[in-house]
Amino acid sequence: MLNLRLYMLQRITALLMAPLVLGHLAVMIYAIQGGLSTGEILGRTQGSILWFLFYGTFVFAVSIHGAIGLRTVLHEWVGLKGTALEAVMWIIGLGLFTLGARAVWAVTFAQGLGA
Repeated sequence: MLNLRLYMLQRITALLMAPLVLGHLAVMIYAIQGGLSTGEILGRTQGSILWFLFYGTFVFAVSIHGAIGLRTVLHEWVGLKGTALEAVMWIIGLGLFTLGARAVWAVTFAQGLGA
């Protein structure tokens, strides 16, 4: 039953990520074609709840999706099972979320380069 839940959760996060990836690519193409500098991009994202929610949702979905995918790879290729497999999945998921959340915070709310 756990495998079915993880399978469904991975499919749901994939459905959520698809439009977010397309949106991200569209924004990047717009920024590049518009000749925006890093400072100009950050000027547009700083303090924006919309960008925080967009990229925060993206990070949340990627963290879940990636951790479940790597769990499957570790089980099939390395033979990891049981508690060790679950622990690695959680560590990877939390690690991805932490790194992504820090990046989202830096782009949307942190002030200055040292933040």
